[in-house]
Amino acid sequence: MATTKRRNVSGASAEPLMDALDRTDRAILRVLQRDASISNVALAAKVNLSAPACLRRVERLKAMGLIRGIVALLEPRALEAGMLVMIGVVLDRSTPDSFADFEKAVQKVSGCLECHVVTGEFDYFMMLRTRDHESFNRLHAEQLLYLPGVRQIRSFMVLKEVLSTTQLSV
Repeated sequence: MATTKRRNVSGASAEPLMDALDRTDRAILRVLQRDASISNVALAAKVNLSAPACLRRVERLKAMGLIRGIVALLEPRALEAGMLVMIGVVLDRSTPDSFADFEKAVQKVSGCLECHVVTGEFDYFMMLRTRDHESFNRLHAEQLLYLPGVRQIRSFMVLKEVLSTTQLSV
């Protein structure tokens, strides 16, 4: 398993972050991944710490970069975004400028949740949500076709979400 490494002031790699975590830190991370809305007092009780000690640890984990944000996971269907679409993109050129232009433009695509540079047949994979296939067709015609430098777009409409999680193993 790869570990993230801390950088010291000079930029050299320090000890792996995961090695700096004790059992209590890992327990805090597991609980927060399941429910980040938990109160500090309840979190402290779950991990057998006092509330002030727990808060200090959570703040330390944030400062270390292990907690990058606290979010609410929304129900896509309730917000008329029930259709999940995976999109493979091939650019017409593999230059730094074409990649930069595409990456800047893709951030403005409605409903785009993720975009990743990948190896293999495609240059990018995008994941987006939209209401239904009609709204996806509109999005495709109005936005996706105008992304700069695109030679090919392949869309994969998700029929069933078998596994979708935000929880990492700690």
